[in-house]
Amino acid sequence: MENVQSIKQRFELIGNNVKLNRALQKAIQVSPTDISVLVTGESGVGKEAIPKIIHALSHRKHAKYIAVNCGAIPEGTIDSELFGHEKGAFTGATQTRSGYFEVADGGTIFLDEVGELPLTTQVRLLRVLENGEFLKVGSSQVQKTDVRIVAATNINMFEAIEKEKFREDLYYRLSTVEISIPPLRDRQEDIHLLFRKFASDFGQKYKMPTIRLEEQAVQLLLKYRWPGNIRQLRNIAEQISVLEENRAITASTLNSYLPNANTSNLPAVVGQTKKDSDFSNEREILYKVLFDMKGDLNDLKKLTLELLKNNDSEKVQEENETLIRKIYGNEEDEIPQQENRTTEVLHLPEPIVETTSATVTQPQEDRYHFAEEIEEEETLSLQEKEIELIKKSLERNRGKRKAAATELGISERTLYRKIKQYDL
Repeated sequence: MENVQSIKQRFELIGNNVKLNRALQKAIQVSPTDISVLVTGESGVGKEAIPKIIHALSHRKHAKYIAVNCGAIPEGTIDSELFGHEKGAFTGATQTRSGYFEVADGGTIFLDEVGELPLTTQVRLLRVLENGEFLKVGSSQVQKTDVRIVAATNINMFEAIEKEKFREDLYYRLSTVEISIPPLRDRQEDIHLLFRKFASDFGQKYKMPTIRLEEQAVQLLLKYRWPGNIRQLRNIAEQISVLEENRAITASTLNSYLPNANTSNLPAVVGQTKKDSDFSNEREILYKVLFDMKGDLNDLKKLTLELLKNNDSEKVQEENETLIRKIYGNEEDEIPQQENRTTEVLHLPEPIVETTSATVTQPQEDRYHFAEEIEEEETLSLQEKEIELIKKSLERNRGKRKAAATELGISERTLYRKIKQYDL
């Protein structure tokens, strides 16, 4: 069995990071077996090197190795690409086609970005992993395949499972052995080595002197977070190699090629999460204000009902001075004085005063429902106004619900429900 150092030389891998060495060691150990492997890591860390190592060291090394980018194939055609199709299975299927699982029989398939697979395709893939069987699109004949599957993803699989975007049973089938590749920011001792290797390669490619970094530029290189990982580092090295005439690169020159280089190197909360949190806090405050207003309104109704029942405004104001202050404010001129309490409290709107005089002669139990009757009359009035507005809007827009809903400021679905509700 080959060791880690010989594998690095064979596949031109650079770095001495402990986590990287551990990942390579696991790849070497699992390669002689046929168990499925899931490679995890951020985008650009070099996950594609692991399946190549596993295939090259396995007994399948003389059979085919096929790499499939699941995220790059449209959802409507991915089943056909992976499993093949029969002639006439769908529009454009003018002849029978073999899929990757049939072509790679006896070899290895690398499913990159496996987390992007549609759920229907995940079910088909699960069947291949369980018993090596698959069906071509448009066929009822079961076919067998002997393929080793190595998958890779840069998404959090547990979050995808929780959101029901990835099947849990398929995850555990794929991740018999999980190999995690560390991000470049966790491999600080390898960053400058990689940059020098890329600079040397591009110097030879473009027949130009190799660029070199000054000491301050090296320090900047190590402090940067490299969100694009090795892929981003390689692109930066290529840009500088082509564009810079001075082959000694200063920190200020390097800084001009690094996006967001001046931002903090500390972990930060993701922007969307922050927005959601802020919105949640504002919503809670709004709910609290509304509940407080509802409570004040209910208290005011009780106070008004007490006045109507007892006709003792002076006593009521003494017992409810706190509530009155809360509603009318703390200014002295807004709070009725002791000698004028009866006059101020009884200055009710005209319709309510008339109703009061009629209610005094009613039996005691009828007067208890006075506030509820007023509220019911107001509700009915609002409902009639709403019906009238909907009718006018529909007439003005010649029965077009979408235009009417836009004018009324409600959704088309809500408008349809109200039309049905009011039998318009």
